Amino acid sequence: MKLPISKRLLACAAFVEPGQRVADVGTDHGYLAIYLLQSRRASRVLAADVAEQPLARARENARRFGVREGLSFHLCDGVRGLPRDFDVLLMAGLGAETVVGILRSGPWLRGGRYRLVLQCQSSQNELRQYLSEHGWEITREEPVRDGKFLYTVLEAKPGCQSLTPGQHFASPALLASGSPLVGEYLAFCRQAVEKVVLGLTGLGGPKYEYYSAALKELREMEAMR
Repeated sequence: MKLPISKRLLACAAFVEPGQRVADVGTDHGYLAIYLLQSRRASRVLAADVAEQPLARARENARRFGVREGLSFHLCDGVRGLPRDFDVLLMAGLGAETVVGILRSGPWLRGGRYRLVLQCQSSQNELRQYLSEHGWEITREEPVRDGKFLYTVLEAKPGCQSLTPGQHFASPALLASGSPLVGEYLAFCRQAVEKVVLGLTGLGGPKYEYYSAALKELREMEAMR
């Protein structure tokens, strides 16, 4: 039986270095946790979710696909109550607001030992801004296409990084990735920001200035490619 794992989750798995211990927070069906152990990318996975139903589904999927050793299940709210014996905190398929809330609840994550692998479904600019303003450095980011949708997966480590408004939408690591999808991703971001600026035209204020600055930078990024 073949594990039904998406290209988006496979891209997340590629950010895990072989042998690492992973906390998969928001595990849902557990496919990513199962794949990490089946492929031996991870030596251990802590599969966590805030609700019992997803965890029950993940347990059943682990049984179906014959994964027992190295996998533990945890009913917890983000990282609250989660054992800390892992190397990578992986969150995939969550919104930026949820991810930021989980990171806020675990200031100990910035202690230097942990690495983040994050894939957000929405408001990725807000996630990048939060990371840069709260002791994280985006060290790697790559776009991935899954069906008709375009996502990015990023890696962050404790560090110091200042990002401009435009870089909140496209980080230096993303631009340096060399992926052929970067141009398309930039166009997507630029078009989204154009709509926001158009809606704010005539109103002025900090929000208009922020998005106008981001739009100028995104256009410059596109022109340089």
